[in-house]
Amino acid sequence: MKKHYPWLWFDADGTLFDYNRAEAAALRSTFDSLTLPFEDSYLDIYRKINHGLWQALERQEITQAVLRNRRFELLMEAIQVTGSPEQMSSTYVEQLSICSELIDGAYEILQALHEKSQIAIVTNGLQSVQRGRLAHSSIRSFINELIISEEIGAAKPGRAFFDAAFARCGHPAKSDVLIVGDSLTSDIQGGVDYGIDTCWYNPIGDPSPDDVVITFEIKYLRELLEFVE
Repeated sequence: MKKHYPWLWFDADGTLFDYNRAEAAALRSTFDSLTLPFEDSYLDIYRKINHGLWQALERQEITQAVLRNRRFELLMEAIQVTGSPEQMSSTYVEQLSICSELIDGAYEILQALHEKSQIAIVTNGLQSVQRGRLAHSSIRSFINELIISEEIGAAKPGRAFFDAAFARCGHPAKSDVLIVGDSLTSDIQGGVDYGIDTCWYNPIGDPSPDDVVITFEIKYLRELLEFVE
């Protein structure tokens, strides 16, 4: 049986926006803008560094202000390039903010769902990236709220993030909210811990965890219409 959720919360990167494509394009453009030689191997090095720092952010071990520049400090050390990490960071963020490519099906699913539900984007991403990206995106008219961890001073999966998100959405009942995301740690575990329904977007078919009770699991965004009306 389908369920109606007055509020649908979507993660941004890797759920609505094709972050892998955007990340690759932005990093290459950053090196080009700074007239630095770029090798394909740099992308994998950067991704490993960046992933580790975002995990540290989820554990509340670092802040986003530290993350912004630290990832480029570590990258430049790893590839033995000299220069300003701050300049590389600001150039990269600028490039990333104009990359608004969507995950397959994202436009269609939001177009269908926004007629009956209010839609929020809930993201740990950087403010300038997320607001710039949404402004350039074809889905902007479907979004009722954009809730960004950098703006509210708390990150998923922390309870403070969800408290702030609920306040921004007018304090709906928890049963009225479904969070959809690709991250088991920030989106799904955060939603479970807060007591709201969850939908794990799992496009590569990772095995489901035994210790997390997930409400729905989908491989393609369009599958959400099988559960939600």
